[in-house]
Amino acid sequence: MDRALKRLPRHVGIIPDGNRRWAQGRGRAKGDGYEAGIAPGLRMLRFCRELGIEELSVYGFTKENVRRPSDQVHAFSAACVALACRAVEEGAALRVIGDTRSPVFPRELLSFAQARTPGAPRLNLLANYGWQWDVAGLPRGLRSADASRVDLVVRWGGRRRLSGFLPIQCAYADFYVIDTLWPDMREEELVDALVWYESQDVTLGG
Repeated sequence: MDRALKRLPRHVGIIPDGNRRWAQGRGRAKGDGYEAGIAPGLRMLRFCRELGIEELSVYGFTKENVRRPSDQVHAFSAACVALACRAVEEGAALRVIGDTRSPVFPRELLSFAQARTPGAPRLNLLANYGWQWDVAGLPRGLRSADASRVDLVVRWGGRRRLSGFLPIQCAYADFYVIDTLWPDMREEELVDALVWYESQDVTLGG
């Protein structure tokens, strides 16, 4: 980085959109885009660790996404498993948040959903996640209670919507959109988002 940031968000939410569009634009099967999104996810994790960001939440797939063709469901499930395993190998404190009772939840991720692995930074991977499923645990407890309040949400792929991403934690989050499709993600784009965040007036409603 060319400049030091004076105010970093503690918790950044990442919506890595555009994998299917990326694959289609290259004449490949839509499912190929998910595998292409693994390496950017690992680069993002390393970069956030270098910057000193304490917590990162990443959208893997939603309960609505599993309505897609079976080959795509298999592809994004496999990509989530690969990202989770690599993140743990690289020392992240991983917790998977999602409906483990559903048959589409990857069995390989079950142990990561039951407890957070030791390490740093904290990484929350949302797999087979749905906001209605999440808040249905109330009033006894929010199912994503292990995730702290999100300060900044960054969405790649150009869409201007939250798509049900941790709605309780994101109640006061700033939202930044990048047009680049996720597999083409560049670390400088996150820097741009962080520079923009520095200029925001964070009042939390006060």
